[in-house]
Amino acid sequence: MLLPRSLMPSFQEMRAFEATARHGSFTTAGRELSLTQSAVSKQVRQLEDTLGVQLFIRLPGGVALTPHGERFLLSARRILDDCEKATHAIVSSVGSQRTLRIAVLPTFASRWLIPRLPAFIARHDGVTVELTTEPKPFDMVERSVDVAIHYGAPAWPNGDVTFLCREQIVAVGSPAYLRANHVKHVDDLQHATLLQQATRPHIWQQWFASVGAEHPYPYRGPMFDQFAMTSQAAVAGMGIALVPTFLIERELVRGELQALPNPPWSGPGAYYLVTPVAAAGDALVADFVDWMLGQVSYRPSDKADMSSRISDHSASSNATRSKARR
Repeated sequence: MLLPRSLMPSFQEMRAFEATARHGSFTTAGRELSLTQSAVSKQVRQLEDTLGVQLFIRLPGGVALTPHGERFLLSARRILDDCEKATHAIVSSVGSQRTLRIAVLPTFASRWLIPRLPAFIARHDGVTVELTTEPKPFDMVERSVDVAIHYGAPAWPNGDVTFLCREQIVAVGSPAYLRANHVKHVDDLQHATLLQQATRPHIWQQWFASVGAEHPYPYRGPMFDQFAMTSQAAVAGMGIALVPTFLIERELVRGELQALPNPPWSGPGAYYLVTPVAAAGDALVADFVDWMLGQVSYRPSDKADMSSRISDHSASSNATRSKARR
């Protein structure tokens, strides 16, 4: 049930409140909003009257937030930010027949998807692509997203899940770091710095188990929240990183990173394409899914498992595609 309009603040009042809170001054907020000091003060007073609480303490040299003001500021900023993003999204798509909204993992987007997107866009005149980064699953009903690219398990609220590929993970370091620390094999990692990935806290322990080795401190080392940071830390000589090969193709080719001789390891999860259940008949969404599957090469290893890798080259004529839909 909606609140009465008399209890709902106006957009202008929230803008005046947020600017005043940020600057601690009605005068400075007025300059930003092209309003007089008295106009800003009046809008804030109207907001306080609507909410029935005092948002600011008036001081000789400015204003300070009350506890109610601090609480409301968080919500006001979120509302204003959502409005700005929504407005920008509409303005940016003017002239387009359709916008394809894609939620994707940050490093996957920057290192793999974006370099390939021009080929897809060239095939779809009048389509605008909108990318947002999302590290965790979300409800497809609540968010206006056409496709999500997800790593983990094939489970997603209100989404159809299509298997995309597995990843091949290698241990890498800069040539200078490897030489300085005499790292040539997995056994040499006992005294090396292990670069930790915040989104994969168990990755080192799992990798050591996969190669039949042990490490006394597999969880110890500098931590980064994206593979892009982890790989660049390895390039900078901060330690050894475990990174999917498709995210460091350039660094490997340039010789900025060197992989240990252990065979690539497929982690416990996989990459999936997720589409809203309600978009089952959407031709553009279906075409994007097919295009994505066409960018990867599948290599079956046995009937129980599908091992695959992301490739820069188009799939060969005898490549097979597999979809795993929930």
